[in-house]
Amino acid sequence: MSQIEPGGWKRRFRHFLLDLDARIDSTLFSSAVGLRELFERYTTFMDRFYVGRWKRWVIVEPLSEAATIGLGGLILMLALALPAFRETSDDDWLKKSDLAVTFLDRYGNPIGSRGIKHNDSIPLEEFPDHLIKATLATEDRRFYDHFGIDVAGTLRALMTNAQAGGVRQGGSSITQQLAKNLFLSNERTIERKVKEAFLAIWLETRLTKNEILKLYLDRAYMGGGTFGVDGAAHFYFNKSARDVNLAEAAMLAGLFKAPTKYAPHINLPAARARANVVLDNLVDAGFMTEGQVFGARRNPATAVDRRDENSPNYYLDWAFDEMKKLVETFPKSYTERVFVVRTAIDMNVQRAAEATVENQLRQFGRDYHATQAAVVLADLDGGVRAMVGGRDYGASQFNRATDAMRQPGSSFKPYVYTTALLNGFTPKSVVVDGPICIGNWCPQNYGRSYSGPVTLTQALTRSINVIPVKLSIAIGGKGGPKAGRAKIVETARKFGIKAPLPDTPSLPIGADEVTVLEHAVAYATFPNKGKAVTPHAILEVRTGAGDLVWRFDRDGKKPTQAIPAPVAADMAEMMSHVVDEGTARRARLDGIPAAGKTGTTNAYRDAWFVGYTGNFTMAVWYGNDDYSSTNRMTGGSLPAQTWHDIMVAAHQGVEIKDLPGVGAGKKLPESEAAASANAKAPEVAPGPPPVLTRRGANILVKVEKMFDDAAKTVGVPGKTSLNDADKKASSDRAFPDSFASSDLPSALAPSRKN
Repeated sequence: MSQIEPGGWKRRFRHFLLDLDARIDSTLFSSAVGLRELFERYTTFMDRFYVGRWKRWVIVEPLSEAATIGLGGLILMLALALPAFRETSDDDWLKKSDLAVTFLDRYGNPIGSRGIKHNDSIPLEEFPDHLIKATLATEDRRFYDHFGIDVAGTLRALMTNAQAGGVRQGGSSITQQLAKNLFLSNERTIERKVKEAFLAIWLETRLTKNEILKLYLDRAYMGGGTFGVDGAAHFYFNKSARDVNLAEAAMLAGLFKAPTKYAPHINLPAARARANVVLDNLVDAGFMTEGQVFGARRNPATAVDRRDENSPNYYLDWAFDEMKKLVETFPKSYTERVFVVRTAIDMNVQRAAEATVENQLRQFGRDYHATQAAVVLADLDGGVRAMVGGRDYGASQFNRATDAMRQPGSSFKPYVYTTALLNGFTPKSVVVDGPICIGNWCPQNYGRSYSGPVTLTQALTRSINVIPVKLSIAIGGKGGPKAGRAKIVETARKFGIKAPLPDTPSLPIGADEVTVLEHAVAYATFPNKGKAVTPHAILEVRTGAGDLVWRFDRDGKKPTQAIPAPVAADMAEMMSHVVDEGTARRARLDGIPAAGKTGTTNAYRDAWFVGYTGNFTMAVWYGNDDYSSTNRMTGGSLPAQTWHDIMVAAHQGVEIKDLPGVGAGKKLPESEAAASANAKAPEVAPGPPPVLTRRGANILVKVEKMFDDAAKTVGVPGKTSLNDADKKASSDRAFPDSFASSDLPSALAPSRKN
């Protein structure tokens, strides 16, 4: 029985499995039958809607494709709309620019204003009827009829522009323009236009038409540093917008399109011509008759003469941005929106900076193929006394001093040498100037030559490129070049450089980008005995009633000890030789100790000089907005000369302070001075760049000598040869030393024979 029992158990288990398999098969079969029946019923039901023959291809298929494309379009629109709607994430989006700020210079004199006086702005009902009609007739005739985007107006503008072969008519509605003013920048990109369209629709759902029109009239830039039609009316006509007549209203309405081009205080004929176009629009739109506008045509508006009232608009834009960030730090319960702000600007220095930049570009810009410049001059506590963000604010409001990221070239090297001094090197440490490679990248000096053993002072004075790269390797120790560059970036961060500074082998010679503002104020660490400061415009904030709200010396960020004072003094001493015997001799100031560093980037795209005295620090940049090359402009040419001229103005009537580590100025020891002299450090006159090679000049001198000898042989009367001094002067004039500037990051620059 014991042998039979196991066999019976196995038989029962086999029967169980067979039963389970049968049940599964039956279930699957029943399910398949049920699904087939369900499908047949569905097919029978759908056959009722079957459309065949021509109806299928004419109606059904197009509708199906349209549904598919529409679904894809909705998904795409959602993807495009999300970045736009992120711009509205701030709950205070309507009030964040709703500040009224009056700016004063450091001495308490008014210099301009920014923002909107929302607390006492003119209600829409109080604007003159002809001003509103002129605005609508010119900017958006269908404003009260569309949903934020004027499709018909956009198509009409496209056709008009296509027929004219250029941009003659804008297609943006008033709501789109308001969206740009509230949330976006002025960049001309497809991304911005897409965001603008979605934000316009969003605004239409949040605000009434009258609220949108009111905001547009209050927020639009109207030229002359003014925002809103009421501010423009006061600026151009010395009256409130409530009181403007038809001619003045037409001139104001003409400013929306191009406020700097048609600003009447700059170009009154153009402003009047534009106003006449607005009057035509009023008649074409049916808002007025020809008889009603006849008087305005015969008696055009005349603006107040403000040609001598030049506001520091780049500075004011930056100060206003700083003020908006400062207001965000105030308690949420603080509701004041009208402020009077005293800034660090010195208008005498500001005017001198603007005049110097304009004079240099006007005189030498064409020769050097340079069209733009930027300047920042600051006190050693970080307060910015002068800022030039570009050549002409009217032509471009882009602030190159605060927003443009440009390669600093050799002007970045002081951060490298500072890091070296922090890691055991001294100004007299000797490093061999010779070939070096990091992977496949091999930096080379200008002219592709090497100087052998040099001190750090000599290397910085002569702007040798190989030495900073070798220092980055030595600083890294066992960690290699990457660790050394990380230490350099850490030093730059301590100085106040906030730019990204990505890790690249060419970082030590200035391949990464910085802003002029950060670079200028970072250099203040050297004369500040190693203390880094924060760049700032605002010294004091008061309410409109005069109550003190904030003061920099009490509430602002305090200086931090970035490097030891002895290291800062050593660096100042080293950098003083750049001005005295090196690449920046044109920046030398009589009786004022100074130090700094030139910088010239690959293909001469950027030219810098950043320097400081015991009183101020300043950075000067020249180049082009499109990153095109200049005509061999180096940091020792226009930048150094501009720095010199502005610094002379800044030190007028100021007690001259000694420069820690330099005092009244030091010279190199005779041996080092001789070595620097043999290196032929450049000094470029700020005139037209040379166009011949040195070999060509020598050939011309030989040809001239041959003519002189021939004249003597044939006895031509009055013909004499040039003496040696004249020949030398002629050669020097044709080829200034700085034509062989060593201040390029020349690992990327082409070599040339001298």
